[in-house]
Amino acid sequence: MSDLIIRGMAGNDEIRFFSAITKEMVETARVDHNTSPVATAALGRLLTAGAMMGYMMKGDKDVLTLLVRGDGPLGGITVTSDSHGNVKGYVENPVVCIPANSLGKLDVSGAVGNGTLQIIKDLGLKEPYVGQVALQTGEIAEDLTYYFATSEQTPSAVGLGVLLNKENHVERAGGFIIQVMPNASDETIAKIEENLKSMNSVTNILLEENNAEYLIKQVLKGLDVKVTDHLETRFHCNCSKERIEKGLISVGKKELDEMIKDNKDIECHCHFCNKNYIFTPEELKEIEKKAR
Repeated sequence: MSDLIIRGMAGNDEIRFFSAITKEMVETARVDHNTSPVATAALGRLLTAGAMMGYMMKGDKDVLTLLVRGDGPLGGITVTSDSHGNVKGYVENPVVCIPANSLGKLDVSGAVGNGTLQIIKDLGLKEPYVGQVALQTGEIAEDLTYYFATSEQTPSAVGLGVLLNKENHVERAGGFIIQVMPNASDETIAKIEENLKSMNSVTNILLEENNAEYLIKQVLKGLDVKVTDHLETRFHCNCSKERIEKGLISVGKKELDEMIKDNKDIECHCHFCNKNYIFTPEELKEIEKKAR
């Protein structure tokens, strides 16, 4: 089954929601980056959030970037997404291993540490929108909940989960974002708060049924859930040798000439998908002809 995001309204249109299944996306990232279990969980959570937040954007060329920068051993996490369901990302230290937390679960908070969450929205305007908050827990979902409330003044609840099997492959991954509309009644808000307190974890719900609509109906139990749209999502990096070549052209003739004088192949690495691109001295000479 392809990964999927759904969106819609609930509670007499007092609640907007997004719900996602992202198992294949997170597993692709795990394989591409050879991540440790705790790095898989941390990156998977931010990828899932990025997919849903990308779906919130309206422009065909809009790009969203989420940056988690902590002082923990993970170093940091970078995720970018667009409005078409394409998501990519990486962690600075993909092989980090630390003990489980007090609940016996992967210690994402300990791996991330203290720091900041930054959201950058490139909407094709003169300057991108940038919002930044201090990390509250390092668990990602709670930090995004805080971001929506403080930077976008939108009361929200975010739930994210990544479950690994005995081989440390991704068994389940997904999440939800619910946002309270200005017309929401006290009764609707109270019902949501009650549901959030009593509901099972995201991964346990997905073990019951690996379905985005099933997940959101557990979160919004007792409210009228209406799915209005859906979008397939995937881990996708748009890097290519041609795009790397354009980057080399932009460094200018002087720098390219120095590379050519070394008479060695140069290797360019894409952090997002872990691919390497090799350029020979002969190729660099052709690139230099296009540079200023």
